[in-house]
Amino acid sequence: MSSLGCQIGYYLHSGYYQSKLINSRKPIDKMLRSEKLNEKQKAKLRLVGEVKAFGEGKLGLTKSPNYTTFIQLDEPHVTYIVQAAYAHELKPFLWKFPFVGEVPYKGYFRRKLAQEEAAGFDRAKYDTSVRGVSAYSTLGWFQDSVLSSMLRYEDNDLAELILHETIHTTLYIKSAAEFNERLATFMGHEGMKLFFEQRDGPDSPALKTALMDTADQKLFSAFITQELKDLKKWYEDNKGQVTTETKNARIKELQARFTKDVMPRMKTKNYDDFGTRELNNAILLAYQTYEYSLEDFEKLYTRFNRDFAKTFEWLKTLKDEEKPAEKLRAFVTTPS
Repeated sequence: MSSLGCQIGYYLHSGYYQSKLINSRKPIDKMLRSEKLNEKQKAKLRLVGEVKAFGEGKLGLTKSPNYTTFIQLDEPHVTYIVQAAYAHELKPFLWKFPFVGEVPYKGYFRRKLAQEEAAGFDRAKYDTSVRGVSAYSTLGWFQDSVLSSMLRYEDNDLAELILHETIHTTLYIKSAAEFNERLATFMGHEGMKLFFEQRDGPDSPALKTALMDTADQKLFSAFITQELKDLKKWYEDNKGQVTTETKNARIKELQARFTKDVMPRMKTKNYDDFGTRELNNAILLAYQTYEYSLEDFEKLYTRFNRDFAKTFEWLKTLKDEEKPAEKLRAFVTTPS
């Protein structure tokens, strides 16, 4: 999983497919005149341009040539993400990479290779998960393009995605992957709402959908935060006694509480599968990566009177922090 030979092979794989993507990109201006895309797809590309301009011009995100080119993929996803966790402990397996440090996931451009990586883990000791993703950020190392996989998104989801990835390009703290993802999740969502509100007004259908998404995100974040805290304690209290059967039963209890207490209060179908899908520690930690405890970001945003640019300027002060989440928590819990 971590030998030098495997890592060299991984970097060669990544470099080869990244080069293929770069060589296949086309200017969006050209694609808007092309007959290869239908009018709905072209409308999505125009939306990307508007969101990019809004993020850079109004929200203070880093200006770049990102999202001015388009890539037609030969697969439904651009990469496949592997995540792993200890089987009887709510603790992620971490991969180490130059520049970004330790991260709880590893991406491959081909599903088969991701599945082979996951299969390399001892199933008695680790849980694994492989999922396809429609976009990713190269964090400024390369020019990011709009991918054909992104054009399937609804307008509000596409706008949020562009802002989410641009936030990563603007601020990424080494060895703080979960903090980076939660920051981009929260601020990307807030930026998206501002975009539609300013472009279309308070009665925008996309804004109304976004507000329902926000309500559900807050509800689910509160639920999963408490459940993961409780599950972590359960593992600690039963150390050495947990079996696959008792773990699965405990996770089923978690899902049952969601179905009974949370799902009826949801306004959208965004989390409909949570109560029925097959879960393990790796999948649960994926939820932790993106949606665990967004409350501190909400408190920070409120402290700056929901001013996106000012909030983000403060977040930039965390760039060199080893424990940015603790710094944020200390700030938002200190009286202003």
